[in-house]
Amino acid sequence: MIKIMLGGLAALLVLASALLWMLRPGSHRLEGSAAPEFSLLDQSGQTHRLHDYNGRWLVLYFYPKDDTPGCTQEACRFRDDIGVLGNLKAAIVGVSTDDVQSHADFSKKYLLPFPLLSDPDGQTAEAYGSLLNLGLIRFARRHTFIITPDGHIAAHFDKVNPASHAQDVARVLLALQQHTKP
Repeated sequence: MIKIMLGGLAALLVLASALLWMLRPGSHRLEGSAAPEFSLLDQSGQTHRLHDYNGRWLVLYFYPKDDTPGCTQEACRFRDDIGVLGNLKAAIVGVSTDDVQSHADFSKKYLLPFPLLSDPDGQTAEAYGSLLNLGLIRFARRHTFIITPDGHIAAHFDKVNPASHAQDVARVLLALQQHTKP
């Protein structure tokens, strides 16, 4: 009986440790630092690179998994607020470790009007401090970066509420743009 209780307690401690490790903040990219370059395929098989967005503001958001409740809510909020972000001259790009076909299905199902980039090896997520690697399980954390037209990180969100995140991004983007006007 005691062995069973100790075994259960040990399993609970391992689970709690794993959850705390998963929830810890990612390594932070400092605002003002150069954004890491990437070259990834979108849901249509087209290659996107950071420098493709030179001259525009870029909202680069990382998310864990296509077609899950929080990720769907976040993507649909960006979809619904694309006009506001477009008026701020910002491109929106989502990134996860899901494959191109998964992105194609997810994008089609929810009529997402922006690219979803496939980062199957997690290298881009890792470069941005957004990869959660648990050995056999690897996915992007829910982080967002606002990148300036000259390729620098202007803002980083590591605590994201999928329901209000698009509005939070628009608010910060507007403030950044007002602050950087000549």
